[in-house]
Amino acid sequence: MELLFVALGSILIGLGLRYLLPGRHAYGSALLPAVSAIVASAVWAGLTWLGWHFDGGWIWWASLIAGGLASIALALILVPRRKQIDELTLQKLTRPQVSN
Repeated sequence: MELLFVALGSILIGLGLRYLLPGRHAYGSALLPAVSAIVASAVWAGLTWLGWHFDGGWIWWASLIAGGLASIALALILVPRRKQIDELTLQKLTRPQVSN
């Protein structure tokens, strides 16, 4: 049951980050919440396997922070890369065609 709460909490964090970080036009609306949920759930599962107790506070902090950091990292990497690819595609499409 706690894993469900971690996933829901991390989805809310990812959704908030979507609107706080610049460049949200470069990726879909569900990407950051989904990545945050996946990473937070994986961290939660890994930490429980390592013996961290689900009723302790540190497992919550570690899982939710890891999900948020993964979303931030993805957005900071994805936005400049998307701009670069869009610019290259525009140059390719606007280049005059040479007939043989």
